[in-house]
Amino acid sequence: MAYKHLTFNDRLKIEAWQKVGVKPAVMAAELGVHLSTIYRELKRGQYEHLNSDYTTEQRYSPDIAEEKNQANLRAKGAPLKIGSDHEYANYIEYKIRVEKYSPRAVLGEIKRKGVEFSVTISAPTLYRYIEQGVFLTITNDNLPVKRNKSERKYKKVRAARAPKGDSIEKRPAEIAERTTFGHWEMDCVEGKKGTKKTMLVLTERYTRYEIIRIMKDHTAASVVKALNGIERAYGANFSKVFQTITIDNGSEFSDYKGLEQSCRRSGKRTKAYYCHPYSSYERGSNENQNKMIRRHYPKGVSFEGVTSADMRKLEKWINNYPRGIFDYYTSADLYEACINSLISA
Repeated sequence: MAYKHLTFNDRLKIEAWQKVGVKPAVMAAELGVHLSTIYRELKRGQYEHLNSDYTTEQRYSPDIAEEKNQANLRAKGAPLKIGSDHEYANYIEYKIRVEKYSPRAVLGEIKRKGVEFSVTISAPTLYRYIEQGVFLTITNDNLPVKRNKSERKYKKVRAARAPKGDSIEKRPAEIAERTTFGHWEMDCVEGKKGTKKTMLVLTERYTRYEIIRIMKDHTAASVVKALNGIERAYGANFSKVFQTITIDNGSEFSDYKGLEQSCRRSGKRTKAYYCHPYSSYERGSNENQNKMIRRHYPKGVSFEGVTSADMRKLEKWINNYPRGIFDYYTSADLYEACINSLISA
């Protein structure tokens, strides 16, 4: 079916058909357009009509639809490039709405994997199309929340008391450069206020690989227990993979000896470093990954029903997410290469 633009006369027909109950599929066939075009059109011209009995109902206005269409044409200055490839549009909608990808991540993955469609669009164009309501099932509400970095200011605060373990000031400078593998950041993500279950999250600084464990509560004992479980899973390779872990001064990380002591043998399994107070930017990888977690578990959501299987699913999503900083390869891609190199060394 050839792609065509709706005219104002077409919009008048749609209004008349809708009033007598003609189905969208029939409208599409009569006008020679794709069914999704009709649904988008009905959405574009929708308004709330006040009846004489003071009840309201949703109706379609050809005038509103035409006005919005003309505004879009003036804004973009050219026909919708994506309009000729419904498969491409559906793919983008699914990735953003269901798999919770950002527009740039979708386009980056398409390019890296060599997925072919009849048209291609740039990231700015895709953002503009979403803003203009071109897509049927996605809006700005489906996009990750952006923050204005210029508004975010950090202030280094001197600790009221020294951390029980070593300060980040003693951490080797090369770790901050993110040029070597095996250095992690660790944090807790809490659920609804008044509930106990908590996520323990670890982020590898070089690859941004994520490990998540669900804990029964937000205590130092639970953190050590979870880390013990991870050590047992990695076995003899744990000390190579987890050379250092950077944490904050929260009470859940107060048992630095328990964090560092191996549960499999005598001696240490890793080295812990404590951030300055109120300096979450010193765990920037954690902070960014936590935002990805919040796409699935927003603040105020209880974790009481969350299972280990749910955490494995979330881990997989984060680690297989296309990342612009890696030319849209994933953390899992980089992590696997680093692990293979480490084991073969």
